[in-house]
Amino acid sequence: MINNKNIIDNLNMLYPDARCELNYDKDYELLIATILSAQSTDKRVNSVTSVLFSKYDIYSLANANVKDIEKIIYPVGTYHKKAEYIKNVALRLVIEYNGMVPNNRDFLESLPGVGRKTCNVVLSNIYNIPAIAVDTHVKRVANRLGIVDSDDVLIIEKKLMDFFPKKSWSRIHHQLVLFGRYVCKSVKPDCNSCPFKNCKYKKNYDISS
Repeated sequence: MINNKNIIDNLNMLYPDARCELNYDKDYELLIATILSAQSTDKRVNSVTSVLFSKYDIYSLANANVKDIEKIIYPVGTYHKKAEYIKNVALRLVIEYNGMVPNNRDFLESLPGVGRKTCNVVLSNIYNIPAIAVDTHVKRVANRLGIVDSDDVLIIEKKLMDFFPKKSWSRIHHQLVLFGRYVCKSVKPDCNSCPFKNCKYKKNYDISS
């Protein structure tokens, strides 16, 4: 297995300034953007939120017509469900926390459309709480590097937390996302640009330089 220092050193070299690629200025904007990112790309979400957040703040969003939200977020897919999520999330934030996103995992995970991954992204980026959010990229890279052999996101998250030092969790999360998005892609990964020469993908397939 590749050791954690090797992975950390190489990811630091590839992505020294790794950060969330979702655009946001306010805490609730990150929460909503992350909800929208499910089964969509950050690029598409950013194009949608630039319109959504220029038209609504958290208070007007809580009172918005769902159909109007749907028209804006249509490009991200599953827009009927996501529009309902956004309105209800905004409403609960306004009623229960005066429009702010609290440092409260139990509350956040009780919101519609918010699971552990979204919660980890928000707590890590807004409150600097060490966390590893397991999305499709992190899941793929963790398995290919041999850190874990599982499709269960909770098992993957726990294994990654055990494998990497706590102080590096949030940075590693962003680095693994970027590495999976641009190098270790699901289809046609760029193995020639990959610094990890003994991953499971390369062992299972004939990868020629």
